[in-house]
Amino acid sequence: MLASPAFARTIAGLPWSPAQTSTPQSLVGQHFLTAAEKHCLDALTGRLIPSDEYGPGAPEAGVTTFIDRQLAGFFGRGDRWYMQAPFRDGIPGQGYQSEHAPAQLYRRALASLDAFCRATFGGRLYAELETEAQDELLRQMEAGDLSLEGVSAETFFGLLWENTIEGFFCDPLYGGNRDMVGWKLVGFPGARYDYRDVLDHNGAPVRLEPVGLMGGPQWRVD
Repeated sequence: MLASPAFARTIAGLPWSPAQTSTPQSLVGQHFLTAAEKHCLDALTGRLIPSDEYGPGAPEAGVTTFIDRQLAGFFGRGDRWYMQAPFRDGIPGQGYQSEHAPAQLYRRALASLDAFCRATFGGRLYAELETEAQDELLRQMEAGDLSLEGVSAETFFGLLWENTIEGFFCDPLYGGNRDMVGWKLVGFPGARYDYRDVLDHNGAPVRLEPVGLMGGPQWRVD
């Protein structure tokens, strides 16, 4: 039995114009974290993605702003997750298992971490420690070897690491990836409609300045 032949066709007349985009909804104005919590979070994310010879780190890229806005919304409240008992330790493939919604987890973990540091390092907060001490605490959190009151340090580290990556590489609309430093680091061209204007590059490298959902200087939003 022969398969039916496949036919390709060209669709023309789509409502598309180069250098134009619609404006998505902004999350500016949503805040959850206190000043003290932001101070601690800046230090944490700054050790996960520090500034170096390759470019700015997480604090300079606005990762704390990204996380703050996310925690203020439905993600922070866990609105789209099943958050009812029983709460048990799951396997890695089962995903988030904490009884605390993300915003609650951050609030409890940041407070507990600073309390631990004050008790252990002569009254100093996490953000006031030497980078070697900060890194060691992060290693202990990742391995589950650090006890934080009322919250799992390992669970918090996993969520923090995930959110830090998201904030560093998100569209700048969401508060992170300031000046598109994450995209520039990996050569990502951003939210471009298509690449028809660079198809005939004859194998030469194509280097494009990244463009976000809000467009760029060369875009006109009508």
